[in-house]
Amino acid sequence: MAVREYGSVQHITILGATGSIGVSTLDVIARHPDRYAIHGLTAHSRVEELAAQCERFLPKVAVVGSANAAQRLQALLAARGVRTQVEYGAEALCAVASAPECDTVMAAIVGAAGLPPTLAAARAGKKILLANKEALVMSGQLFIDAIASSGATLLPIDSEHNAIFQCLPRPYQRSPAQHGIAKILLTASGGPFLTRAVDTLAAVTPEEAVAHPNWVMGRKISVDSATMMNKGLEVIEAHWLFGASANQIDVLIHPQSVIHSMVSYVDGSVLAQLGNPDMRTPIAHALAYPERIASGVSQIDLAAVAQLCFERPDFDRFPCLKLAYDALTAGGTAPAILNAANEVAVQSFLNREIGFRMIDQLIARVMDTLPHREATTIDDVLDQDRSARELAYSYIQP
Repeated sequence: MAVREYGSVQHITILGATGSIGVSTLDVIARHPDRYAIHGLTAHSRVEELAAQCERFLPKVAVVGSANAAQRLQALLAARGVRTQVEYGAEALCAVASAPECDTVMAAIVGAAGLPPTLAAARAGKKILLANKEALVMSGQLFIDAIASSGATLLPIDSEHNAIFQCLPRPYQRSPAQHGIAKILLTASGGPFLTRAVDTLAAVTPEEAVAHPNWVMGRKISVDSATMMNKGLEVIEAHWLFGASANQIDVLIHPQSVIHSMVSYVDGSVLAQLGNPDMRTPIAHALAYPERIASGVSQIDLAAVAQLCFERPDFDRFPCLKLAYDALTAGGTAPAILNAANEVAVQSFLNREIGFRMIDQLIARVMDTLPHREATTIDDVLDQDRSARELAYSYIQP
């Protein structure tokens, strides 16, 4: 696709504008009003927050999840004199992501709900800033094929994948062997329970699980970090982004969250990207790529950090990470089944319907019970997603 040249304004749609990634994206954009304008903002149900964003950034279109939410948003905007067009529903999400007036799409809707609009943006040839890892986890080959056939640009926003992207040679054709790459090293903080006794994890509360030591994130992704399922999904995402096999992707626990990931080359070199743990850094990098712009993030003081520690993950403590590697090795729709079961399990934990250690047990049971198959169409993926959710719910509420 032809993204507008520097000196002209990029028009951006943010899918998931009221979440942490969306808010950080708007913070970066607000620092560069000469470079960026907002075409569309979307949120599922946070109508008041979305109305405030619309008042400040004046998007052409705002999309919410339901007719009721749309009616509430329309009333709030009318009272503020904001003339943003209000739409709702899944079709409207896809439309705002693929609109001709939009150059760039920040894909930041959490979970499987973000797949259809992100895929629509890919098919429309947009510049996609990918924070929704489920698009690749659930439909990796379909998504990569859509990017290739449309000429879209795909830039990773996850701090780890953005770090890897910065450490790779240019151009990079998803072929580690061609570029002398031995390993991709994904770093992980280890979450809030890295040193907690394993036999006490069954008593973990939702409040404890969402209290991440380094990053400010939403509740679902915070629980995924506590179980390290987030890192498992990132392993699958790294496979599709960079063409690396499962045995070429290692996870290293790095509690300081200063090194965001590394690339190890066959000559013994290891390149790393470092920075303060703030998502505005990868967001600014992707927004302006291949240039650099100010993100609002302070420069890291390595002398104050003083030391960088690493350890290998323990699958007894973090069984969800092992489940993700198993799904990647199995291929087909296995990652979609993993993701769907995890979403149900995490929400059930947050609702206090199951315990913390039942998250991985529920996912494993669904994966063992539901046969996976090849994913040749998006309908195949969504069908397996639905089946996995139904099965998971049946185990929670028989």
